[in-house]
Amino acid sequence: MTTYKEVKGTNIQALASDPSNPNNGQIWFNTTTYIVKGNIGYGTGSWATGGNVNTARDRLAAAGTATAALAFGGNDGSVEDKTEKYNGTSWTEVNNLNTARMTLTGAGTQTAALGFGGNDGSVTEDTETWNGTNWTEVNNLNTARQQLAGCGASNTAALGFGGYDGSNNTVNTETWNGTNWTEVNNLGSARYGLRGVGTTTAALAFGGEPGGAKTELWNGTNWTEVNDLNAARYSLGNAGTSTAALAFGGLAAPKGALTETWNGTNWTEVGDLATSRGKLIGAGINTAALAISGDAPGGITAATEEWNAGDTTSTLGSE
Repeated sequence: MTTYKEVKGTNIQALASDPSNPNNGQIWFNTTTYIVKGNIGYGTGSWATGGNVNTARDRLAAAGTATAALAFGGNDGSVEDKTEKYNGTSWTEVNNLNTARMTLTGAGTQTAALGFGGNDGSVTEDTETWNGTNWTEVNNLNTARQQLAGCGASNTAALGFGGYDGSNNTVNTETWNGTNWTEVNNLGSARYGLRGVGTTTAALAFGGEPGGAKTELWNGTNWTEVNDLNAARYSLGNAGTSTAALAFGGLAAPKGALTETWNGTNWTEVGDLATSRGKLIGAGINTAALAISGDAPGGITAATEEWNAGDTTSTLGSE
């Protein structure tokens, strides 16, 4: 008789509790409830209205989750230093960045974030770390750039890649260890306005200009090209991990509402944003994410939208 391992290449996992963010197609046996469950795939999902940011802006950065996010920097007609935190319902202004800038990127959590790169009147290499209360200036990126991508689990372990250095689009990738930035192996494709999700050892880079559908996977050492986005775009929203990501909105023609989910192999179109926009930013995971502010057809918007992918876990059997 053919076994599940022979078909799928892996055994059914025995877990004491259901995983919080199971991969598409993952099956497990819950040893507490004695029930076999599986992630049967992504639904169409939907965006709902969340609390508006206090200062509408585009070209900002973010970190954290859908219920505990941090948004900082950006442009509201002038370059901003404002920082706001989200509790799942509303945004609250907290202490500002030391250096106002836009087109920066971020990594980490609401209480342990990193903001780096961007434009403060010129392209900058500035890096600041957030401890839940204040921003502190720390060691700079090796390559000053704006419209780069970043990701990472905390303010002590981050990855920065791509962007525009003031003269050229760049492939440069750098890792942050809590003290210094180190140059590592380059992206396969130089571009700006791309987005990233994941960690310093497992990251995903997608979108950007030129080649706005390109997707690359980072394994901690090298980048590898994988399957493209369905719709080319840049300055889009982002959430998730290298195996379970969400891409939404962005600049193309026109400003987009399109949302796509990544299952580790392919991108699939799901439910659109209510407000089309580019130059936005995202936070969270691929099943619970935020689309924050950005540039909408009527101008810069304060709108936050909350993504819910719906329940994709199904009971497959019990003892």
